[in-house]
Amino acid sequence: MTVINYQCPTYRDAYSRINAIVIEGEQEAHDNYIALTQLLPDRSEELHRLAKMEERHKKGFTACGKNLEVTPDMEYARQFFAALKQNFDDALRQGNLVTCLVIQALIVECFAIAAYNIYIPVADPFARKITEGVLKDEYLHLSFGEEWLKANFAQVKQDIEAANRQNLPLVWQMLNQVTADARTLGMEREELMADFMTQYSETLGNIGFTSREIMKMAAYGLA
Repeated sequence: MTVINYQCPTYRDAYSRINAIVIEGEQEAHDNYIALTQLLPDRSEELHRLAKMEERHKKGFTACGKNLEVTPDMEYARQFFAALKQNFDDALRQGNLVTCLVIQALIVECFAIAAYNIYIPVADPFARKITEGVLKDEYLHLSFGEEWLKANFAQVKQDIEAANRQNLPLVWQMLNQVTADARTLGMEREELMADFMTQYSETLGNIGFTSREIMKMAAYGLA
């Protein structure tokens, strides 16, 4: 296994962007769960609890950057999430709960779980401990969306497929954008992609999609 120098300029430069991405991702997740109370007022207490978890995650990842004395490039991170955020905000304005859940509670959470799974083995000791704690919480967030969509599957199946067509291609674009920085941190794009698809496909299966349907859905944006 390659020994990583966490203090070398190349690592610190890449970390400034990757750290910013996870900080911004947790902030947007916090905001999204609060926003979802507009569409799911009966689940408001639970959504606020999920949002508070995301706020703690943001603080943890902010501490990771400070530990390495790296300033996160937050403007880069905001641009990184801009298209996905726009789609979530548009769906929220339209009252499209299914698309909001697919974006935040499926795609974003699966993306985060995959990234943290691959990052933990190569992280510095301080960040590893923080990330291991965050990872446990993310599975709870994934379960929230999964359970609601499963319970309403017959009514929302086509809406899930439409949200997938619109947003999954953005995931591949995002992975491509961070390939070089992720590799500098010891994370390979192929591993990130494989872990994401494992999490995402398993979740779609739990919701009610067949293996054939999942394969078709997974192909969007890959061509």
